[in-house]
Amino acid sequence: MRDLSAGPRVLLKRLRELMAEPLEPQERLDQIVRQIASNMVAEVCSVYVLRADGVLELYATEGLNKDAVHLAQLKMGQGLVGTIAASAQPLNLSDAQAHPAFRYLPETGEEIYHSFLGVPILRAGRSLGVLVVQNKAQRNYREDELEALETTAMVLAEMIATGELKKITRPGLELDLTRAVTIDGDSYNEGIGLGYVVLHEPRIVVTNLLNEDTETELRRLADALGSLRISIDDMLSRREVSMEGEHREVLETYRMFAHDQGWVRRMEEAIHNGLTAEAAVEKVQSDTKARMIRLTDPYLRERMHDFDDLANRLLRQLTGFSPHSQTEGFPADAIVFARAMGAAELLDYPRANLRGLVLEEGAVTSHVVIVARAMGIAVVGQAAGAVALAENGDPVIIDGDDGKVHVRPMADLQKAYEEKVKLRAKRQEQFRALRDVEPITKDGKRITLQMNAGLLVDLPQLSESGADGIGLFRTELQFMISSTMPKGEEQENFYRSVLRQAGGRPVTFRTLDIGGDKVVSYFRGHEEENPALGWRAIRLSLDRPGLLRTQLRALLKAAAGAELKMMLPMVTEVAEIRAVRELLQKEVQHLSKFGHPLPKKLQFGAMLEVPALMWQLDELMQEVDFVSVGSNDLFQFTMAVDRGNARVSDRFDVLGRPFLRILRDIVRAADRHETPVTLCGEMASKPLSAMALLGIGFRSISMSPTSIGPVKAMLLGLDVDQLGRELHAALDDHHSHLPLRDILVGFAEDNNIPL
Repeated sequence: MRDLSAGPRVLLKRLRELMAEPLEPQERLDQIVRQIASNMVAEVCSVYVLRADGVLELYATEGLNKDAVHLAQLKMGQGLVGTIAASAQPLNLSDAQAHPAFRYLPETGEEIYHSFLGVPILRAGRSLGVLVVQNKAQRNYREDELEALETTAMVLAEMIATGELKKITRPGLELDLTRAVTIDGDSYNEGIGLGYVVLHEPRIVVTNLLNEDTETELRRLADALGSLRISIDDMLSRREVSMEGEHREVLETYRMFAHDQGWVRRMEEAIHNGLTAEAAVEKVQSDTKARMIRLTDPYLRERMHDFDDLANRLLRQLTGFSPHSQTEGFPADAIVFARAMGAAELLDYPRANLRGLVLEEGAVTSHVVIVARAMGIAVVGQAAGAVALAENGDPVIIDGDDGKVHVRPMADLQKAYEEKVKLRAKRQEQFRALRDVEPITKDGKRITLQMNAGLLVDLPQLSESGADGIGLFRTELQFMISSTMPKGEEQENFYRSVLRQAGGRPVTFRTLDIGGDKVVSYFRGHEEENPALGWRAIRLSLDRPGLLRTQLRALLKAAAGAELKMMLPMVTEVAEIRAVRELLQKEVQHLSKFGHPLPKKLQFGAMLEVPALMWQLDELMQEVDFVSVGSNDLFQFTMAVDRGNARVSDRFDVLGRPFLRILRDIVRAADRHETPVTLCGEMASKPLSAMALLGIGFRSISMSPTSIGPVKAMLLGLDVDQLGRELHAALDDHHSHLPLRDILVGFAEDNNIPL
């Protein structure tokens, strides 16, 4: 074969012309394979396209039997073509028929050809098909020929991705890019959403593939890399970032990739072969992703994500993409897909259009999930690979009940979910009908049902849900969605707005709970090996008394003439409560001295989240006006289970005997001292676990607003005393192995209690 130093550039120029001509798809494909064969002096050039049923179909050929087009096919993994598609790796063979994967297709007439070069047609690391050249003579194709064929495959990937080949796809068949995909994840918030995919950080669609001037494109790449490296160095130099170990590790990895000469060299080679700078980045990104996507080592897979993120940053530098442009043309029914995101980023989207959130990472207690719950949208987390498998605008169903995401769903599945949505709407209507019904059990016990909140967007749901009040107002969310520390006046105005919108219903404010997983960008943290057990919540506040006193003063001023209920998070020793009470008293004296009106009533409480308080229960109950049990953290610390770790978070049951016995001890201590006790956490949000809480003695629980209807429907049919007798007997029985969850489900079934 002749020297190909100018070959790829000549070929790409001709392909660019072909893409611009007004040709029918089949004619365009036929001319493309003819041009490739001519340019590479190959006797055969063929294009196989992957269908949704996992079959690779011959769509065009130069050199093989033309009658085989749309008839010759191989399954994924079958033959040389199927092997390339399955592995997303090229094959370069001097004697194709000697390869163990070779499969003879008599209809093609390819038996006379020996040398074989096949490359996957890739997009975002996914195989969409295979491009092949063949010759009769036995030879190995050179590296520059392989590079030329891979570059050409990008043009074909765009043809497939734009849907141009749909016109020549046989009726009843679909291409792989359009096939239905179901992704299994974890349910982070109940609900069903039908809508269209919005990628939080959308892949940049590179439409300008072929360059006019190699030197210009090389300069553009060098400039973008320089800007990228400077931005990473700048992030690393910031003191608050450099102190955060995990963040620093990610940024250090970014810096390593950004300076990796092998990565840069591969992109420069692609530009020399005729691609634009952005097309070169996309090609190398896709090739690398295809190689790494099948790795099983979790550390290496994470590095792949880091590389992917970096390549996307570089593409944004080159194309001038602005993240703000993604809200333009925002669909009416949007389901946002993201690897991970912050609470503030979610609030940037038009709330009225949001139907769901799909996260590849995150935990059920992460703040973006808390905000999504407040917005009343379905959330699925730990949805591995969701971002790569979806395209902007794809139809999608998010099932927050079962933790499933259906991308490009089949018509029958779509119809089934539409019926399910109608049924849910009917049930919600029934729950709304209970809004003004008193939450009194069948045997006459009045239960206080409160809701959890943290943002002003939550407040309308207070009336809509029929809640008695707000049992937990997370004040840290105001800090987490702000770019700078909220000033005292801003905090005061915010708390006053909350109380005003609550319309006289009680609001229990939890003082600032930052640190650990609750990172505030402008607050300098310290690197900790186990941040959940470290410098956070009340510990941080007592070490930064100015921060705490500013918040206490804002709360006191906001509640002037009204009732103020406030509680402290993550108390470990009763002495911490006394220390905060002293600071609170100083603030009361300060405001009185300067004539500021004060709350007409002040209730001061603590959250019971740390197991150490179990051995200070009597002191605790005497020290405070009320206690609130934070079941999420208490369960985590008691069972030594990281709530954010999917491998262990479901290992132990909140309805198991050990944890319910702990909760019962808390209720009994509260009863002894006549101290009001509430439980706020995930347990209160499910009818079955809420039923268990009532059975062991809780008479006040706080939950997400959407849970109040189902929980109220449950308690209206519940005989609490009867359940209590059965539950206490089961908790006291040290020989029974019957799970308490089964006992509770059985009780509900026997007494027709809706769950």
